Amino acid sequence: MAKENLHHPFEIEYKELDKFPPTSRHNNFFELIYVAGGTGVQYINRNKFNYRKGNLFLITPQDSHSFEITTVTQFFFLRFNEYYIRSNKNKEWVERMENILQNASHRPGCILKNKVDKPLIASLIESIIGEHTNQQIYHSKIIEQIVNAIIIIVARNIALKLPKNIKENTGETVLDILHYIQQNICEPRMLKAEEISTHFRISLSYLGRYFKKQTGETLQEYISNYKVRLVETRLLHTDMRINEIALELNFTDESHLNRLFKKYKGVSPSEFRRRAG
Repeated sequence: MAKENLHHPFEIEYKELDKFPPTSRHNNFFELIYVAGGTGVQYINRNKFNYRKGNLFLITPQDSHSFEITTVTQFFFLRFNEYYIRSNKNKEWVERMENILQNASHRPGCILKNKVDKPLIASLIESIIGEHTNQQIYHSKIIEQIVNAIIIIVARNIALKLPKNIKENTGETVLDILHYIQQNICEPRMLKAEEISTHFRISLSYLGRYFKKQTGETLQEYISNYKVRLVETRLLHTDMRINEIALELNFTDESHLNRLFKKYKGVSPSEFRRRAG
């Protein structure tokens, strides 16, 4: 499998292609791919998705991917690495962005779930292409600011995507709760409902009702589902042993991980990995 490296904090590229490189690629950076025109199929981690104009895809460092082009396609590529995210002086922003991006779903499909963001992304990308083409004074600084805006919009859409029934008009509070859970997923003590209600100054009785109404899941269902997704990602995209995954994600022991995974997936982690291989 080909491996690609990034030599700058971020890079942009605009290409019209009738054929995509034939081998699946594996990157050491994040890559946003926007379809400005054309149709075809996106392949990612043994899954596929029929793409069209307006789709935006996020490829994380753990993903292998390629495209099969049906009609001539205009691709806009935005590649950025963790150094670019960490260069921001706001520590809280850095932690939130790293966590959201690293825990993207690794599944095919357009990541734009918030309807109002679709024309916004199209406009921002058109602006980047214009600045890059015209090369007027301060164009590089303007492009950097637009890139930041795009990454934040992507993070918002990933946050919206995580719970299965979350609404497009979801308020900031539940998104903050989701981010808190993601950041503390390896700390069971921090995920107790009492801790969350105290942290967000929400009454314990209201917290459960509010979370269920906003996401369609109870707190415990979301936490369990999220942990299972993290286990699934490590089974598919790393060589970690089951006991190593259990240790990293702070399960009580390997048996605890096995029971939870089988409850949600119907098979043991070992069988899941064997079938995926």
